[in-house]
Amino acid sequence: MEKFQIIAKTLFGLEEVLVEELKLIGATDIEPLNRAVSYYGDEEVLYKSNLHLRTALTILKPILEFKAKNETELYMKAKEFKWEELFNVDQTLSIDGFASGDLFTHSKYIALKVKDAIADRFREQFEIRPNVDVLNPDIKFNVHIATDKVTISIDTTGEQLGKRGYRQENVFAPLAEPLAAGIILLSGWDKESEFFDGMCGSGTFAIEAALIATNTPPGLNRNFAFEKLNTFNEELWQKILTEAKENVVPTSATIRASDVYKKAVHIARSNAERANMDKWIEFDIADFLHSRPKTSKATVILNPPYGERIQMRDLLGMYQEIGNNLKKNFAGCEAWIISSNIEALKLIGLKPSKKVALFNGKLECKLHKFELFRGTHKERVMRRRI
Repeated sequence: MEKFQIIAKTLFGLEEVLVEELKLIGATDIEPLNRAVSYYGDEEVLYKSNLHLRTALTILKPILEFKAKNETELYMKAKEFKWEELFNVDQTLSIDGFASGDLFTHSKYIALKVKDAIADRFREQFEIRPNVDVLNPDIKFNVHIATDKVTISIDTTGEQLGKRGYRQENVFAPLAEPLAAGIILLSGWDKESEFFDGMCGSGTFAIEAALIATNTPPGLNRNFAFEKLNTFNEELWQKILTEAKENVVPTSATIRASDVYKKAVHIARSNAERANMDKWIEFDIADFLHSRPKTSKATVILNPPYGERIQMRDLLGMYQEIGNNLKKNFAGCEAWIISSNIEALKLIGLKPSKKVALFNGKLECKLHKFELFRGTHKERVMRRRI
């Protein structure tokens, strides 16, 4: 099959994680960008990108590139493309636009001009034009203009890949599913040892861990925009789906999710049931500040409050107690903590062995890795000298 360029959008800080995911599905010529990764693949890689990628948001397929110095050129060159080969006149569409440079300064206007070009071509060919639906279109296009270079891509995903469908109930401000999956992949969790989220909230970390451990594709139970295209290869897609289902495996890993709030645990369990992951997760109502791992080697991932809904004095005390419990009860384990409150993170009282800049929504965060050694620092130094 012919290879072509594909763009996968992602979250800031997860570009390299996405690169590693892409290698596993056969992508080539992979190049990390800002909040995106460019790569090449055939139709099979395109379909697998939507089905398997855990840290991607949207999969774009560039279909038309040209240069334009004004809106008239933009309109005329867009109109020349054979849009009728991609979709039908009775399907709805929407167009997003982005422009940088001095020639085009209004993103909504360039989207409007391309929409007019597509609609006018259909009207000339079939005496009818497709309707626009900005909320739930059948087909969605993306227009990107850098100075005079125009790239029009088709959104092959539809609703963002982060919308897994299982999280219908939330507690406070949950992490986006791709961010949670990305943090787990960043941690290097081996999918066999204990995984513990002691402040589970809506259960996203534990559910994503179970999906990873069982090799369950995050897009297994949803539809994609590429299925509505005239170029859709149903036979290939069914083959990919069959292979994906056959590759799902049980896991022997202990995956734990607990929270001090009873309601949070109830919601997390319900979300896990919708994801068909509840049988792989142990839920418990417990305060992490008094929790212990079940094994001597556990990966702990926490998303504690950042300070929006708790008094600063109480918040700082909480972070101190998190650090105290990690030092007391989690020797031999690894802990990863994400927070936008950098001052509070310092009160963990441990030196991070790794720091990663991430965004939780619009909040700039730091993800800190703590390696929890056994014994005092002096004892560890003495052991290394022996």
